[in-house]
Amino acid sequence: MTFTTGLSRTYHDPLHGAILLDGRNPVEALLIQLIDTPAFQRLRRIRQLGPASLTFHGAEASRFTHSLGVMTVARRAFDRLAGRYPQLQPYRATVLCAALLHDIGHGPFSHTCEEIFGYHHEQWTERILRESLPIRMRLDAFDAELLPQIEQVYHKRHPVACVWQLVSSQLDCDRLDYLMRDSYFTGASYGKLDLDRIILAMGFDPVTQQLTVAQKGMTSVEHYLMVRYFMYVQVYNHHKNIAATWVLEHAFQRAHELFCQGEVWADETVAAWLQPDCNVSLQQYLRADDGVFIYHLQRWQQHADPILADLCRRFVDRDLFKATDVTAATPERQQILLQRVQKQLVDQGLEYRYYTGLRTTQSSGYTLYQQGIKLQTEQGLREISDVSPLIRTLTQGWQRSWLIHPREAKIEQDFSG
Repeated sequence: MTFTTGLSRTYHDPLHGAILLDGRNPVEALLIQLIDTPAFQRLRRIRQLGPASLTFHGAEASRFTHSLGVMTVARRAFDRLAGRYPQLQPYRATVLCAALLHDIGHGPFSHTCEEIFGYHHEQWTERILRESLPIRMRLDAFDAELLPQIEQVYHKRHPVACVWQLVSSQLDCDRLDYLMRDSYFTGASYGKLDLDRIILAMGFDPVTQQLTVAQKGMTSVEHYLMVRYFMYVQVYNHHKNIAATWVLEHAFQRAHELFCQGEVWADETVAAWLQPDCNVSLQQYLRADDGVFIYHLQRWQQHADPILADLCRRFVDRDLFKATDVTAATPERQQILLQRVQKQLVDQGLEYRYYTGLRTTQSSGYTLYQQGIKLQTEQGLREISDVSPLIRTLTQGWQRSWLIHPREAKIEQDFSG
């Protein structure tokens, strides 16, 4: 729900409560203008978790709500830091705009779109900021140097490391919001964070200009990283999500093949995505959202091609394949299991490449990505995994292997033979 009073704007968020933007403040007036652009409003029509709503029925939150949440967390964290370190104050617009706009380049079904079409939302984000006039004009009117500084944040090259670390790091406002939001909407109770404690623990080191964490806040950060690990294991890499993504990916793969043969209908927007070179213009990209793509899946259920029709029906009706965990099997054994399923499908007259395959998922709680997390100690700044045995354990990734197959396929449960 959104309320506008005079120059101000209030968004009522299930996580953060009333998000008030004060239009009398130049930075927050700019945020209101950016939110009102068509490119940002499009995020209302893109689900945060892509097809995960087929697994967790409450996972209906949009990239719009998440982006507002990231900006809100970033504002809380930045304003507290800038109150203690006034030298940070000139970067308020950079941090808040970068936080608000960081996901504006997401395509339909969010990250699943990247898996299907090979796009990277970060590249589209930069392109939209540069080429979408309603956004570019507002950024340039505020400050001609604002867009270059936002791009420095996204490339992690801003001269003040804390500025980009608040937006994209191992302890950033993006992750803080999506872990809480995804936990809330999926019903995964172990995803709750002590956000207040984490923000209070955040600090700034004037010498290295990095974002830091006070030693007394280490427990809250340990909890945050544990939450992240569990969310990857139980939500993001849930076996039903793997199966739903498989069906969606192969439905569009089949549609692409038929489109190139002139045998499938698509409107102008989706047709651009199905072209052999997939050279989508900015306008065509911005016209694409979950609704447009799902409409095509619904129409293609009646297509004469049995593979396309079946895959689309399976996705629309949530009649998904199974994803059997074959992590315990050796790679050689996994291939044998796959070949046996393929033979069963051939015997049924099915083209097995659309109906079975192997997928791997990776879950980890912490990496040293982009300088890691620096803990303020009496001995100076230290990498947090050097101090915390728990976090050191979380640096060990966990890879799982999945065999995708129709429910009817017979899979041996003894993977040793």
